[in-house]
Amino acid sequence: MGLLDPNRLFPAEPGLRAIAQHLYDGVRDLPIVSPHGHCDPRWFAENTRFPNPAELFVVPDHYVFRMLVSQGVDLADLGVPRSDGGAVETDPRAIWRRFAAHMHLFRGTPSAIWLNHAFETVFGLTEPLNADTADAYYDHIDAKLAEPAFRPRALFDQFNIEALATTEGALDDLQWHRAIRDSDWQGRVITTYRPDAVVDPDFEGFLENLEAFGALTGEDITTWEGYLNAHRKRRAYFKDFGATASDHGHPTARTENLPQLEAAALFQMVRTGQATAEEAEAFRGQMLTEMARMSLEDGLVLQIHPGSRRNHSAQVFAGYGRDKGFDIPGRTDYVAALKPMLDAVGMEKDLTIILFTLDETTYGRELAPLAGAYPALRLGPPWWFFDSAEGIRRFRETTTETCGFYNTVGFNDDTRAFCSIPARHDVSRRSDCAFLAQLVGTGRLSEGEATEVAYDLTYRLVKEGYRL
Repeated sequence: MGLLDPNRLFPAEPGLRAIAQHLYDGVRDLPIVSPHGHCDPRWFAENTRFPNPAELFVVPDHYVFRMLVSQGVDLADLGVPRSDGGAVETDPRAIWRRFAAHMHLFRGTPSAIWLNHAFETVFGLTEPLNADTADAYYDHIDAKLAEPAFRPRALFDQFNIEALATTEGALDDLQWHRAIRDSDWQGRVITTYRPDAVVDPDFEGFLENLEAFGALTGEDITTWEGYLNAHRKRRAYFKDFGATASDHGHPTARTENLPQLEAAALFQMVRTGQATAEEAEAFRGQMLTEMARMSLEDGLVLQIHPGSRRNHSAQVFAGYGRDKGFDIPGRTDYVAALKPMLDAVGMEKDLTIILFTLDETTYGRELAPLAGAYPALRLGPPWWFFDSAEGIRRFRETTTETCGFYNTVGFNDDTRAFCSIPARHDVSRRSDCAFLAQLVGTGRLSEGEATEVAYDLTYRLVKEGYRL
């Protein structure tokens, strides 16, 4: 017995399970295309060994440490760096033991499948991780990490990754992507343009970020025209390093399409730090429309990740900074919020805008009907809390009847945890095949059609959707 049931996530009914297994056999070994995520490009630039099991599985993965925090474990005791450089646990074995002692907390969650998949398929471990096996696990993984076959580039090839997109801010110099490009390695690791730090007036250090933005681009960002040109220059720079998409993590999906004189006046309020909360929100909305127009110019796919109430815990944000597991879903409007942008560019056939949500109630009511009508819109896969078998099933059940399969863009793993990438894509492939088996079993698809759809959902749609 191993950690993984070979029939996991397939229907329990034998006939449907057989169909799902057959469909899965046709896609299980297809290359992984990972068009959106947060892996560190430095891993592949330097190609040095991962430091230890804790640094690989615990410290960078907010899916993991947020669960432990919810049960009273301090972030400091898990080695998560403090913003002020204060003391945290530095013994990786101690961190690992704490993690192992709490492994039972992940029962029934997608994290358990992802972790066990990596333990078994990457490291060959088949006994459950717990307090009793913690040291044996640690020693085994640590020894493997010392081998050349477990360096980042070797694992990239072992995972059969065809393309991997990271995400960098507008002010990033992309030095690690440059190092990858200048190396003799053939792995395709590309960047994604994420301009939140110079678009969101509520982003920490926004005014200083604007000054740096102007200095970096040589544009006069005291003017609206200069500010927009600065974005165009940075987008072009990111495209030089393989970018095919931009990404925008706004609090809401609000868009605006103001006359340019009004937009310029609004920018002056934002630039000088005088904007009200309403004006800041309007500016973010205007910039989504401006970014859509730029996408028509340069071909970058526009991703919108709204509705996450980021850094919900003021205490954690003050102590540890962003992306520490406290991004919480909130109610999100799309129909009214997106209308200004859609009035401007929604009917453009050469534009791709990928919409994500953390508010599942909007799938059937708003998102699927929108994507099922506007040529520019596509639906991104379930994100953050919902990239699970249950979340994928609900997504397919709620959206397929209105926008079909072909107004979606396959799967992306959106992860910081490198070894979870094959596991997350495997969950997606199994979940989609389970859903397709239900359609075959109830006479809504032939098995031949389902075979084609499984391939498209796994491989073709993501390459087309992200222009890869």
